[in-house]
Amino acid sequence: MVATAPETALDLLGRVFGYDAFRSGQQDIIEHVIAGGDALVLMPTGGGKSLCYQIPALHRPGVGVVISPLIALMQDQVDALRALGVRAGFLNSTQDPDERRMVEAEFVAGELDLLYLAPEALRSAGTQRLLERGTIALFAIDEAHCVAQWGHDFRPDYLALSMLHERWPRVPRIALTATATRETHAEIAQRLDLGGAKHFVASFDRPNIRYRIVPKDDPRRQLLTLLRAEHPGDAGIVYCLSRASVDKTAEFLVRNGIQALPYHAGLDAGTRSANQSRFLREDGLVMVATIAFGMGIDKPDVRFVAHLDLPKSVEGYYQETGRAGRDGLPATAWLAYGLQDVVQQRRMIDQSDGDLTHRRMLARHLDAMLALCETVECRRVRLLAYFGQDSGPCGNCDTCLTPPESWDGTVPAQKLLSTVWRLQHERNQRFGVGQSVDILLGRTTDKITQWKHDSLSTYGIGTELTEAEWRGVARQLLAQGLLTVAGEHQTLQLTDTSPEVLGGRRTVSLRREAPRPARSAGGGSSSAKKPVVELPAEAAALFEKLRAWRAATAKEDGVPAYVIFHDATLRQIALDRPTTLAAVGAVSGVGQNKLAKYGQQILDTLAG
Repeated sequence: MVATAPETALDLLGRVFGYDAFRSGQQDIIEHVIAGGDALVLMPTGGGKSLCYQIPALHRPGVGVVISPLIALMQDQVDALRALGVRAGFLNSTQDPDERRMVEAEFVAGELDLLYLAPEALRSAGTQRLLERGTIALFAIDEAHCVAQWGHDFRPDYLALSMLHERWPRVPRIALTATATRETHAEIAQRLDLGGAKHFVASFDRPNIRYRIVPKDDPRRQLLTLLRAEHPGDAGIVYCLSRASVDKTAEFLVRNGIQALPYHAGLDAGTRSANQSRFLREDGLVMVATIAFGMGIDKPDVRFVAHLDLPKSVEGYYQETGRAGRDGLPATAWLAYGLQDVVQQRRMIDQSDGDLTHRRMLARHLDAMLALCETVECRRVRLLAYFGQDSGPCGNCDTCLTPPESWDGTVPAQKLLSTVWRLQHERNQRFGVGQSVDILLGRTTDKITQWKHDSLSTYGIGTELTEAEWRGVARQLLAQGLLTVAGEHQTLQLTDTSPEVLGGRRTVSLRREAPRPARSAGGGSSSAKKPVVELPAEAAALFEKLRAWRAATAKEDGVPAYVIFHDATLRQIALDRPTTLAAVGAVSGVGQNKLAKYGQQILDTLAG
């Protein structure tokens, strides 16, 4: 009898997941962990991080224990694995005692390949005793940036995860994140006791995402135009800063014929859960949310992520926009940004809890985000540089496609700064942007008359610019730290560097938006097109038939549609038009378990 060779990682990739080749960097990580090594993995969303611990867990003896903060998504993660034939389970606070006992028994008996736990569960002596009773293949610490104390997603329970190495020193650990600067990278290694681990840092580039940042001008209307012109019927996420804005934006979209749902912490748990479930399970829904939504969302066909308010940091922006286009197909990251965003974020920093060091850290995060918004260079170059990666112009962002101009704004800056100085020092007064602009434009308003501002030497000296242009100057001076806002009413004040401009010792370069061929509320030209590559007419019809079959099957099985097949797989099936089970099995993304379960249904759908 001839002995069969043991199954390799590549064999598992094909048999279970339906892919015939690893993505860049995956194989080295997987083989390192299979061999028992610790790993710290920085890889962008959609880069295939999950396979880096799932395949080693299937290959090594025992159960892979995955530490994840995403309790609300564990059921979907487990359902997706079970659809592939992987024996997966989870333990968290949503289960009743009988469910917990069943999963615990499966773990102890070695009847699981993967077990998902929340980080707080590991503090329980009962959970630790349970893990001692089973054989553990590896520990995977997902969303590892949550351990960074000054990060945007800090979770205190992650600080206790260094105990894994102390209690189970021979079990390999793999920590993974999609969002980490060099400083966060070092903090993860230190706090999780991964100093001896091998570090794998993939490119942070997501070339399929088109980054666009547009001046705010009725942002909800701008968003509606974007969705109608470029993303009709697409799934997407819209981020807003406040709960009230989430509710109003969702209502606005629904009134205008867009299927939209709200998500924020002010909604009851049942509503949040139902809305998240609908977004994951139905095609073409738009989720309007605060940043409380999104971490770990594994929906591959999110075609756009839009921000109606300025994110607090580049890390947050990168992670949130990274939820678009996980399937590798073209997607849009769109942000509407204006003067009030800068004022609001500065005010939030001034009013934040924490000491001076903490506020300075928040200010640095904001400064980096403002630099990304105001750059005249390639957005992607600036974004990747923040994460320590060099790159060249991408050709797939707004500044590459429609380059903005840079202009010498020193004189306008001096005029605005001088107005603020004269209000403060000659009149002992402080006002917001609007009053300074009215003074520069020489307007006659009730406030101008009341405060006799028409007698200031800067009154009427700024008529060369429009009100919108002056507000752009103010926004950019705030972004560059040459102006600040302070006090209860957020009035303009000079900074320590303002005298350099007023004294002619520093020039000021400003960004001028490129002229548009026609006003487009979506932020681009009127000729903007839907970014996903269109299928030929016959294949497009088959693709829609396959999507309808998938939706019905997902509803019957009680799982999200992408658990059945990703859009990319259905598109390939529609193009290939397979006529045999073997041909279906040759399509990327069709593993053995799914071929056995759905192969004949696909053939019937294509033939019907």
